[in-house]
Amino acid sequence: MGKLLIVGTIAFDAIETPFGKTDKILGGAATFIGLAASQFDVQSAVVSVVGDDFPEEYMDIFANLNIDTSAVERVKGGKTFFWSGKYHNDLNSRDTLSTELNVLADFNPVVPEAFRNADVVMLGNLHPNIQLSVLDQMTKRPQLLVLDTMNFWMDNSWDELIQVLKRIDVITINDEEARQLTGEYSLVRAASKIQTMGPKYVVIKKGEHGALLFHDESVFFAPALPLEEVFDPTGAGDTFAGGFVGYLAETKNTSFNSLRNAVIHGSNLASFCVEKFGTERMLEINKAEVDRRLRQFKELTQFDIELL
Repeated sequence: MGKLLIVGTIAFDAIETPFGKTDKILGGAATFIGLAASQFDVQSAVVSVVGDDFPEEYMDIFANLNIDTSAVERVKGGKTFFWSGKYHNDLNSRDTLSTELNVLADFNPVVPEAFRNADVVMLGNLHPNIQLSVLDQMTKRPQLLVLDTMNFWMDNSWDELIQVLKRIDVITINDEEARQLTGEYSLVRAASKIQTMGPKYVVIKKGEHGALLFHDESVFFAPALPLEEVFDPTGAGDTFAGGFVGYLAETKNTSFNSLRNAVIHGSNLASFCVEKFGTERMLEINKAEVDRRLRQFKELTQFDIELL
């Protein structure tokens, strides 16, 4: 059984889409990553921080999925990180209405002893200094280090982000972020430039248009599964990342072919995430559903080409 360390936010989200709105519900990068990774035979732990306003019933969700939360700090008198957003009609763009860092502002991560030798580390979207602190606490170099980041850190913590990039194996970002990071419009050129910064593999997420995986001169494309209904895209990218690292931690195989499979597994789980608000759909799925949808991916992507 592979060992997976997940670093990221556990949060409250308030979401509005054309299909409805929520009050504060469970969210955060580490939450979605952990839920997706729990679909695989892995031993996982989450490093994060919450306030004492965070319900115990939410913590029970992690425990029931055998996710180690001993490194989730609970700050007495503190408030949990909160994000609120409103999606436009096409669901491809959104407006952030509120971001309250709260306890995240002073977060100093502590990696549990049992996971300082993790096989795979997933560095969720956080300040690069937090990500560097986690890397410095590992007692051995993981088999695979995966990073997620965003344009905010490119704008405000460039030097620190570059230091993180030098130390990781895989970066997962969206197409807009890839262009900002490199100044290249072509995603092929952007991926090539990112590989010179440190990562051996570059995953560029394109939302409903799938994901691209780059390694040296090799490129792999995985489509997003066409769905009858997309309800809420929040957490889809983190769910993708959770499926990606969950598969790799279980197989302990980091070849390019294995990463191609991981992209499919990540895309598959992300297709469930968007079908209901927040984490609701991810808490319902079972292995039979996941396998059935994987077969749909296979039918969507595999065919024989007749050369005339």
